[in-house]
Amino acid sequence: MHSGPAARLSQAPDESSKRRTSMSKKTWKRTSALLALASALSVTLPAAAQKLEDQLVIATTGGLMGNTLAKYFYEPFNKARNVEVVPVAVEVPDQWARAKAMQRTGKMEFDIVTATGPDLVGRTDMLEKIDCAKLPSVQKFGVSDACQPYGVARTTGGMLITYNTEAFKEKAPKTWADFWDVKQFPGPRGLPDTGDSDWWVPVAALLADGVKADQLFPLDLNRAYKKLDEIRPNVSVWWKTGDQVQQIMRSREVVLAMSYSGRALAVVKEGAPVAMSWDQAIRDTGYMAVLKGAPDLNAAMAYLDFFYASPDAHVPFMRAVNYATASKSAIELLKPEERNLYATSPENYEKLVKPDFAWIGEHRNELRERWMAWLTR
Repeated sequence: MHSGPAARLSQAPDESSKRRTSMSKKTWKRTSALLALASALSVTLPAAAQKLEDQLVIATTGGLMGNTLAKYFYEPFNKARNVEVVPVAVEVPDQWARAKAMQRTGKMEFDIVTATGPDLVGRTDMLEKIDCAKLPSVQKFGVSDACQPYGVARTTGGMLITYNTEAFKEKAPKTWADFWDVKQFPGPRGLPDTGDSDWWVPVAALLADGVKADQLFPLDLNRAYKKLDEIRPNVSVWWKTGDQVQQIMRSREVVLAMSYSGRALAVVKEGAPVAMSWDQAIRDTGYMAVLKGAPDLNAAMAYLDFFYASPDAHVPFMRAVNYATASKSAIELLKPEERNLYATSPENYEKLVKPDFAWIGEHRNELRERWMAWLTR
């Protein structure tokens, strides 16, 4: 029968035990010193230098986006770092519902999730804080605000004005005031009833009413909805999906629409008589965020940095998905005429309306309730 620690401590120490005690103290000191050094190194080492887990689970939308991410980022990361990336195709609302359930049960399966700007403010209790200083590739190759405390930018576009060039041959609509000007730019409009439309559309209304971009927040919702009352009779389609907004522009069911920039660009590439205006486009960035309690935390942080490490991979990725990444190095590889089709070109990036996500996050319920009440009345 083995004696327990208490029994061993109660025995009178002989000379050999004294020596062992002395040696154990020295060993303990050395071990403590090594642990302290390892801890200090873990604080200072970049994410890429940490020991990584053997897999990484990423929740993101499937289809074109998921397949293209796998080709240009997941598979190269696997080869470079020997980490198997396991993608889970899930829409963003379902992703958050599942993540909440996982955190309740303590059985976390996802490592990286897709987040919007408001998510980075309103869901901080669910997310790991990111030390941007440990992501050198993001710092070197990303735009200035690519790394946020709770997320790293993956794709950036804009909610912008898309218009039919045959309907407006002499003068093109460029601003939200033009979108609201049904006399100078007649024809049916399309606006979204999906995603973050509860603040996208009021923001456009306030811009149309003359509010300057840097004075939008806090949103004057009474003023916004008064302006929305003006345009409502001319909105023939409240579109629900990206496919739908492409179709209504392609078929000329509408001649003007607020659209995801990537969806507008897809229709432009098809050769349809469609163009887009980046003036007053509302910034729309998808972020990669790491869930609190992620089982593969080191691999997740390493992937965030790896995503920015190769600008050459970003160019074909952008062309395939029709959205820019936040890589300033990649956008510089494009010729000017192609570069200006994307949100992060220097010319377009300056025009983007940058939302106050803290305010949006704090007023999320109010925004949704006001939107639904107006839309369904």
